[in-house]
Amino acid sequence: MGFGDLKTPAGLKVLNDFLADKSYIEGYVPSQADIVVFDALSGAPSADLCHALRWYNHIKSYQKEKASLPGVKKPLGQYGPAGMEDTTVGVPAVKDEEEDDDIDLFGSDEEEEDEETKRIKEERLAAYNAKKSKKPALIAKSSILLDVKPWDDETDMTKLEQCVRSIQMDGLVWGQSKLVPVGYGIKKLQIACVVEDDKVGTDQLEELITAFEDYVQSMDVAAFNKI
Repeated sequence: MGFGDLKTPAGLKVLNDFLADKSYIEGYVPSQADIVVFDALSGAPSADLCHALRWYNHIKSYQKEKASLPGVKKPLGQYGPAGMEDTTVGVPAVKDEEEDDDIDLFGSDEEEEDEETKRIKEERLAAYNAKKSKKPALIAKSSILLDVKPWDDETDMTKLEQCVRSIQMDGLVWGQSKLVPVGYGIKKLQIACVVEDDKVGTDQLEELITAFEDYVQSMDVAAFNKI
């Protein structure tokens, strides 16, 4: 596993391809895995690496609360696509920012066992509640129509739409789109999507879409309807 050297174009290309169908490095929520990979980058990926740039801007918004994100940090080479050579061999594992310098030689096994027991109990309780429930939970959804405006009539609207659709999140489904003239030869992208209300918000979509600043001037909500 691994991405290679994330400070090189080759490493960034691997990261961009890896994130083409993923929102995060692991799982469906931001975690310490995202922080490890984010910290390995020297800066924001270029606009042509739209998947990596979308992920970078999203994780950047969590910098103030990164220590509280779930998961345990692992060496960089343990993340990424299978089959890639780990070029980070010899690099020490990432040290947690709040890691205590004192090493407890006697209590760690007991603490790990308590955490494991607690985890098993929580999993069993969740499975029991899921089995006991007869009615599926009602998921609140909304249909949203977005207006995405470019900078000028020379903006590549095909690339702009590709960047917008590269945003993949749990609870977000993109729909139909069309180009609508706004004047002076400029056209805006009008694109529909369906979101789960408790997972995706319009403010979050605006932040992610306008992050493609090479193509996007602004984003507005043209229509919003509960489903």
